Amino acid sequence: MTDYSEEQRNELEAIESIYPDSFTVLSDEPTSFTITVTSDAAENGETVEATLKFTYVEKYPDEAPLWEIHSQENLEDSDAEDILTLLQQQADENLGMVMIFTLVTAVQEKLNEMVDVKKNRREEEARRKEAEAEEAEKVLFQGTVVTIENFLAWKAKFELEMAELRRKRQKEEEQAGKPKLTGKQLFETDHNLDTSDIQFLEDSERLWRPVTLPRRNLSEDNDLF
Repeated sequence: MTDYSEEQRNELEAIESIYPDSFTVLSDEPTSFTITVTSDAAENGETVEATLKFTYVEKYPDEAPLWEIHSQENLEDSDAEDILTLLQQQADENLGMVMIFTLVTAVQEKLNEMVDVKKNRREEEARRKEAEAEEAEKVLFQGTVVTIENFLAWKAKFELEMAELRRKRQKEEEQAGKPKLTGKQLFETDHNLDTSDIQFLEDSERLWRPVTLPRRNLSEDNDLF
């Protein structure tokens, strides 16, 4: 017959010797205690900490102890849920054996993983912000690249604005007594604008070509003196 009380007593003595600074007995009936688990420090000195509360049940270790997160520091809610899930998994795998050290060790490793995840998250965020800053600086330096598509969009907007200006100007001229432009005159004006736009697009697509200057004859220069 298993002497559960003896096994629990022996484990408590071992746990107290392993975690002298973080082990605290809360009660004897039922046996309840806490162990504070702290992650390794990150590069910025930040740590993640969880104080685990364990309570022995009568038939422990054949039955799992009760546990809860008694207190925490820098631990997100989702991380706390992960720790509780991890404790359940470890307890199921170690039924029949004293398991407090195994549970605490698993939580210790989990906290270290969380610190690494936070570190990687900060580094990724820093890289993202740096890339955004570089891209913004590049756009500011280069300006907007002119393509046929965005030029035509600009041209359409520009023509609407010019048409509105012409309408206002014509109205002002009519009020001032100046003769109104004929339809032919308006057409010729707009046609000249279209021709200049087409010429602009054709010129923008040509590659720059080196210009060769004509050589001057030195003898011609001497004749000047």
